[in-house]
Amino acid sequence: MEQYGTIKIKLDRLIKDRGMSKNKLSHRAEMQRSQINRYCSNTVTRLDVDVLARLCTALNCGIGELLEYVPPCQDEKAAEAGPGEKGC
Repeated sequence: MEQYGTIKIKLDRLIKDRGMSKNKLSHRAEMQRSQINRYCSNTVTRLDVDVLARLCTALNCGIGELLEYVPPCQDEKAAEAGPGEKGC
């Protein structure tokens, strides 16, 4: 676990909540589908502010709906507690 916590990208959930397909999002945000897949699976290692702005515009959301900061103690407690239980 990271000592500073992690940033969780909630794109997959936002897409589902909006009832939008990844293909439609890729057209609206002018992004490749493979890049959207990386954001959905949280495998992006460096966030691009231009990409984040495109996603927020295409999904009509704020940055707080797209990104979530998870403190380090929650990372560790969540791993120890298992699914459905909160840490700290």
